[in-house]
Formats: sequence, structure tokens, C-alpha cells
Amino acid sequence: MLKLVDIRKTFNPGTVNEKKALNGLNLTLKEGDFVTVIGGNGAGKSTMLNAIAGVWPVDEGEILIDGINVTKLSEHKRAKYLGRVFQDPMTGTAATMEIEENMALAARRGLRRTLKSGINEAERERYKEKLKILDLGLEDRLTAKVGLLSGGQRQALTLLMATLTKPKVLLLDEHTAALDPKTAAKVLTATDKIIERDHLTAIMITHNMKDAIAHGNRLIMMHEGRIIYDVEGEEKKKLHVSDLLSKFEQASGGEFANDRMMLN
Repeated sequence: MLKLVDIRKTFNPGTVNEKKALNGLNLTLKEGDFVTVIGGNGAGKSTMLNAIAGVWPVDEGEILIDGINVTKLSEHKRAKYLGRVFQDPMTGTAATMEIEENMALAARRGLRRTLKSGINEAERERYKEKLKILDLGLEDRLTAKVGLLSGGQRQALTLLMATLTKPKVLLLDEHTAALDPKTAAKVLTATDKIIERDHLTAIMITHNMKDAIAHGNRLIMMHEGRIIYDVEGEEKKKLHVSDLLSKFEQASGGEFANDRMMLN
């Protein structure tokens, strides 16, 4: 479903601020893979997601989504293949619009717009059913303004909106990092349910090593723009945080020193 072949990206080349963000990155995801991604600051995690999304062109390499070479496609043209949820709960929804209006916009993304744009009862029932999976009671608040929701509720709604049209690849860029632990756990539970129900292919960046182990069927660790550890299945389920620290030291030749991840 997703293939990255020898992806390279350097920012500010030829200057004192030159940074090799992706350094020959190779990654292949099967349909239905749910991959968690960890690594220190500057490891290339978000740069990888931006490369997949087409935020800027890569210097070298190829990106294929479901067999389609999208390397030269713009961010706008790739959007129909992707769903994405960012760290900030406020960025994925329109605060002045109602819940059902936000969901209607997401459901009609990429479709031809007509004058007949009202939300009918069949759509409302569909949205209610979709919202139930979040376990936040939002199915009974379809006409509530999104700006009145909590950060966690808005992030959960954003997640649901990003998956309404079943994207080929779902990109989760630290989508629970700005939430309190209890709310983050609820959003992660909803994430698991949606990915499993719709058999989505997903990549989730996290700074929480326990979450990286507990969620998904595969885990990759990045360092200096490349993957230094890749584990899946039963082997992944048996991991402990201490194992990840040890693997980082073995693969990178240095001690793991990322306060944010250690505190998590």
C-alpha cells in the first residue's frame, strides 16, 4: 500500500545550517499495516510524513501509494489518497461550524460540489453511527458548534473526519501529544477501533514508547533520517521500553538521550 524507495531530503543544502533529514530511507507497508514510529528529536519522523504527503519535493527516491507513483505529484493531488491528523487539536476542524457540517465537508472531500449541498437524514444517521465509536457522546450533539468542544473531543472528531472516506494511508503525527493522559487514551482506543474496523494502513508517530509498543502491529525506530530498527508481530508484543533503549544504543552506537520520550 505504501513504498518509500531510497528517499533523501536535505534542508538548506550547502549552508552552515545544512540538515540531512532523510538519508536513504526505505519503507514498505502492506495493506492493513499499523506502524508506530519512534526516534529522538531530528530523527526524521515528521519529515517522513511530510514527504509522503507531498508538503515539499524530495531530493531523491520514489514514493508509491497503492502502486501509484506519487513522487512528482503536488500535496493537493496526493490528498485524495491520504488522511492526516496533526498534533494540534484545533487545526483539523472548523470551530464556527457544527459537528455535522464538519463531517459533511470531510465526507464530500474530492467530490463535485453542487447547489444541493444540504445534509439529509440518511447522512445524519450515518454520522451518528460513525461518532458512536468515539464513545464521547458526540452522536447526540450533531448541531453543536465544534468550537465548544474540548481539545480531546475535537481531536477525536478530526480523526473520524480523516477516515470517513477510507484513505489509502492514514498519517498520525503525534495526534495525542497535546492531550491529557486520560483523553489521549480514549483517542488511541478510537484510533485502534477505526483502523481495525476499516482495515486501514496507518503510520503513527509518537514520543511515548509504551504507546508505540501497545498499538499497531509493527514498530520502527528512526535515527538520522533512516530506520535503525524494525519489528512486528509477536516479537513487537513482547517488547519493553528497556528493550527499545537497548536497541537504539546498539543500532546507533550512542546512548538514547531524549528527555521528552524518557519522561513519557
